[in-house]
Amino acid sequence: MGSVAKNGLQQYLIQLQQHPLRTKVITAGVLSAITDIVAQKLSGLQKLQLRRLLLKVLFGSVYAGPFGHFFHILLDKLFKGRKDTKTVAKKVVLEQLTSSPWNNMFFMIYYGVVVEGRPWIHVQSKIKKDYPIVQYTAWTFWPVVGWVNHQYVPLQFRVVVQSLVGCFWAIFLNLRARSKG
Repeated sequence: MGSVAKNGLQQYLIQLQQHPLRTKVITAGVLSAITDIVAQKLSGLQKLQLRRLLLKVLFGSVYAGPFGHFFHILLDKLFKGRKDTKTVAKKVVLEQLTSSPWNNMFFMIYYGVVVEGRPWIHVQSKIKKDYPIVQYTAWTFWPVVGWVNHQYVPLQFRVVVQSLVGCFWAIFLNLRARSKG
């Protein structure tokens, strides 16, 4: 069994090297599916909501994977691939002041309007109530992940690492964004 896993990982790494965007898109979609299944079960749903699951896979594949791919390339170009402490700190601050607030807000809007099909006025109200705590929590959690990612992880793996850690974050967001009535 170990050789099957090893072979699968080797094939994945080859795909990541040869087709980075496509591989990250597929990875984000698969991880979004796993995350949503876990979130649905944790929230007490007895039957899997397939529409919700597919919409979450769409979000991961069409938005999260490509956004992360291009954002990390942009950061590396802006800072010329440097990994000294001062540069990593700048990358983390920039990430936390730009993509973090945007991604959390965009997810909450997408979840409310598209996944739940709620009227904009209700989504707005939910965001006013929950966004500050979501973003505050993000700022206590993601800077550490960002630091490790920018300091130690090669560029081609940063989105994958962020996506894996993001599974846990997405479960939190799913449970937070879910309407309670």
